[in-house]
Amino acid sequence: MENNYLLTPYFIEKPLPGLRRIAGPGWKILETDLQNGSKQERLSRLYPDLTSWVAETILAGKRPVSVAGDCVTSIAVLAGLQKAGVDPLLIWFDAHGDFNTWETTPSGFLGGMPLAMLVGRGEQTICEAVGLSPLPENQVILTDARDLDPGEREAVTASEMVHLYSAYSLASFTPTDRPVWVHFDTDILNPDDAPAMNYLAPGGPAAISMEQVFVHLAHTGKIAAVSVSTWNPEMDSDRKTERTCMALLNRLLGV
Repeated sequence: MENNYLLTPYFIEKPLPGLRRIAGPGWKILETDLQNGSKQERLSRLYPDLTSWVAETILAGKRPVSVAGDCVTSIAVLAGLQKAGVDPLLIWFDAHGDFNTWETTPSGFLGGMPLAMLVGRGEQTICEAVGLSPLPENQVILTDARDLDPGEREAVTASEMVHLYSAYSLASFTPTDRPVWVHFDTDILNPDDAPAMNYLAPGGPAAISMEQVFVHLAHTGKIAAVSVSTWNPEMDSDRKTERTCMALLNRLLGV
């Protein structure tokens, strides 16, 4: 399947110009004026274009690959899949749960909430702006999430999601008939292999283990879309983390 790439060089609402260097030939770069309003209002102006791009890519018979500086863009990716008639199984690779709501978050960090938003919990401003319908929790596999806040941990445990503590469990994943959307937050990786992260979490899978998982997933032929939450390019002076993560993305895409 032909891959279609879009780069959104922001960390939440803040420009992240250092990410532009990873854009290859044919990549689209999504940028707009985000100066006024709350975070939710600013992102609600940015994400409809991403939603439309995902839908158009699917309808053209290609696979959307969304690369951005945070996980919140996943909201627009799901909305685009739904707009194109795709009802996916979501495999969410992340060192964190991103399953906080305003009631459970100790920090108020919007980037710790997108998975909860996707399934209809908590903050829904951005979801409503892109026309998102909540994804049923039983269509989500949360992978790793080794660093959870206390209230978030309770919510994950009580949810209908499948929580796999080891990413390597997916090295033998047998897909169903449902198309698969993979969300790859690069901070899932062991910091020894990918240190340029805003929120490092000790432990986690080595890059070589993730490569085996991603090669297996690619071979299933079921991956309909991929979204990536990147490292911090300003912390990656030797570009080690970039090289590691981009190589893994290529394995996932089978290129």
